[in-house]
Amino acid sequence: MAKNVLYKAADVRAKTPDQLSDLLLDLRKEQFNLRFQRATGQQEGTGRVREVRREIARVKTIQAEKVRSAGKS
Repeated sequence: MAKNVLYKAADVRAKTPDQLSDLLLDLRKEQFNLRFQRATGQQEGTGRVREVRREIARVKTIQAEKVRSAGKS
């Protein structure tokens, strides 16, 4: 799972589309769990919420780039 791992853009770009989909799914699950922890008052650090949100955006951006580049070929 993607817990507490910061992905650099170069690392994400090296992944295949299937790996990106799996990574996005893991990040969304983690985001859900973090939201649930916040709602129940169990969350200790709030910074991870922001990190996960940004990692999701990074993965989605690179997925879109790959789709665009595959369409031009």
